[in-house]
Amino acid sequence: MSNKTYGTIGIAIPIIFGIVYFMVSSLHPNYSMFTKAISELGAVGAPNKWIWNSFGYILPGILISIFALGLYKSVAIGKSYRLPFYGIFFSGIFMVMSGVFPGDFDNQQSSTMLLHSIGSFGSYLFFLIGAFTFPKLMDKTNYWKSAKQPTLILTYLTILFGGWVFVFPNMPALGQRFVFLFYFLWIGYTAFRLFKAPTEKPIITGISKNNDK
Repeated sequence: MSNKTYGTIGIAIPIIFGIVYFMVSSLHPNYSMFTKAISELGAVGAPNKWIWNSFGYILPGILISIFALGLYKSVAIGKSYRLPFYGIFFSGIFMVMSGVFPGDFDNQQSSTMLLHSIGSFGSYLFFLIGAFTFPKLMDKTNYWKSAKQPTLILTYLTILFGGWVFVFPNMPALGQRFVFLFYFLWIGYTAFRLFKAPTEKPIITGISKNNDK
């Protein structure tokens, strides 16, 4: 697939997630974005749980893993190390896992809640691995170098708002929305850059075109 195809897939991810989130949350009685976790839309016993889990977690997770391959292929030069690819790829895989196993918020010790939690935390952990290692690859090419700072800012913002619950305990879930927001902005921003990326061999920073063989 081309950069534009992978980029289109990446751009579609936050759009799909946002549409499904607002649609399912509007159908969920007494659901509050200030106090209810996003995963509660697909929790055991929740109305429309499989709509959320299928199109809010599983589908975006699959698309993120596909997008990770295209992003890596565009950014990497030669035999670059693959940790950035693995980070974003497995972030998507673990997101799928969190959708396959709905959280049981009434029984925190249940196996499905445990597996759901592993999927949720695993997705974010692998995102951090990818988001903190991709800039090293981006720094090697003229086109992607300018994307380094914006992606790092978005990454640090996910960490900053992860501590929201400790500052605003009366509306703990709002911080999670911000974390998801900056997570998907990272996906959307890199996807847009991938869509616009040149198709020819990238120019390595510090090496002129005349000396590039």
